[in-house]
Amino acid sequence: MPTDLPYAADAEVSLSYDEIEVLRLQYEKELGQSHITVQTKFNYAWGLVKSPVRENQVEGVRLLQEIYRTEPSRRRECLYYLALGYYKMGNFTDARSFNDLLLSREPTNLQAQSLASLIDKGVVREGYVGMALAGGVAAVGTLLIAGLIRRATRK
Repeated sequence: MPTDLPYAADAEVSLSYDEIEVLRLQYEKELGQSHITVQTKFNYAWGLVKSPVRENQVEGVRLLQEIYRTEPSRRRECLYYLALGYYKMGNFTDARSFNDLLLSREPTNLQAQSLASLIDKGVVREGYVGMALAGGVAAVGTLLIAGLIRRATRK
């Protein structure tokens, strides 16, 4: 599987506050008119997922899930951006699930292939962090036990 494909650049490039604000204003305008078009909702969700702010990413994923459930014609687009949103939030399990679903439908999708590689790297990185934390906890535990044993033998 290719690993350096440029197609998942969405994972590393964020929208600016001003760009997200334009999308938010359009969304809120339509919300105020009691009719939000699917395209406006999708655009806003897309922008939120591409935000560097976690709360925005969470809201973007929520909106994409609504679109996915209610608009079958938009599911393909939603799958990729749901996977991307979960990836950016560090939820590699859900990211992989949505991306695998997209790849099962479109095995040659280069965006999804590239995102799969990023997800795999994230899982490995998370595993290393977990091992380092576990090793640190074990080291502290060993030091505490050694200190208790030393204290007990002095008495």
